[in-house]
Amino acid sequence: MRDTLPLLDKIPFPALRRGTLDTLQINVGYRCNQTCFHCHVNAGPNRTEEMAADVAELALDFIERRGIKTLDITGGAPELNANFRRMVTGARALGVKVMDRCNLTILEQPGQEDLAGFLAENAVEVVASMPCYSHDNVEAQRGKGVFDVSIRGLQALNALGYGRNPALTLNLVYNPLGPSLPPGQAGLEADYKRVLGDKFGIVFNQLYVLANMPIQRFGSTLVTKGEFDGYLNLLQDAHLDANLPGVMCRNLISVDYKGYVFDCDFNQMLDLPLPYGANKRVHLSDLLDADLSDNPIRVSGHCYGCTAGQGSSCGGALKEAAE
Repeated sequence: MRDTLPLLDKIPFPALRRGTLDTLQINVGYRCNQTCFHCHVNAGPNRTEEMAADVAELALDFIERRGIKTLDITGGAPELNANFRRMVTGARALGVKVMDRCNLTILEQPGQEDLAGFLAENAVEVVASMPCYSHDNVEAQRGKGVFDVSIRGLQALNALGYGRNPALTLNLVYNPLGPSLPPGQAGLEADYKRVLGDKFGIVFNQLYVLANMPIQRFGSTLVTKGEFDGYLNLLQDAHLDANLPGVMCRNLISVDYKGYVFDCDFNQMLDLPLPYGANKRVHLSDLLDADLSDNPIRVSGHCYGCTAGQGSSCGGALKEAAE
């Protein structure tokens, strides 16, 4: 796989500084039951990286001590980690909102038959990858058979009240198939709700529209096809300064499966450590009593993926651009 960091580091990006930390995003490991074309984590069934119990407990300690409001759990397929359910119940006991970045197909994996019920019982917000409402587009991006399993997963979540009960939030995530900017979030959300509702009786709360990041599997493919420079030019040309105040890294830190800290999940995948103190690599245990407000954020060329057009973040399009 080709490393895109040397190319990205040559591209300047506006300086950013942190605001108030309110979200802890934890990548509990890179093992996944799928191998998706757009995956910026390069996750798959053969990955063995897994968060251990002591790191999971450290995260819960950090949440309590720092008054974190949201725990955002991702992977891989985060539900495959042995400590996933402990983190969910521990955070919920602290009154913290918990988000699960779910690929939907995990709901039918052996050993996960009770997963949907567990998520509902703990009022976990499900953020489900559904890169299109079209059968062919989903399978081109995520593999044969994924569309039908994903539809069944959404229907199972709906049957438990997700998308209907105000306490059970179900949001979907769209990614473009290739090196292009995503369409407008509001219009695409309306299309999703109409098609999924009419054809399958599916309801959900919001659609998050995300741009593909030129890193890991997707970035390497761009380089191989000779499309890397063109995509970066597209992102840079569409950059809007109005998106800078709303980027996710201003109020979030990303923690890898070993407990090391990064400004965002994308920086984690590029191994760009959090710029803090004299440490080259910052561990979550180093930050239990630290205030990161106004700390500089490590930026590079891939950051244009978050500021191009309507903007892109873990919560979809950025408000400033959308308005």
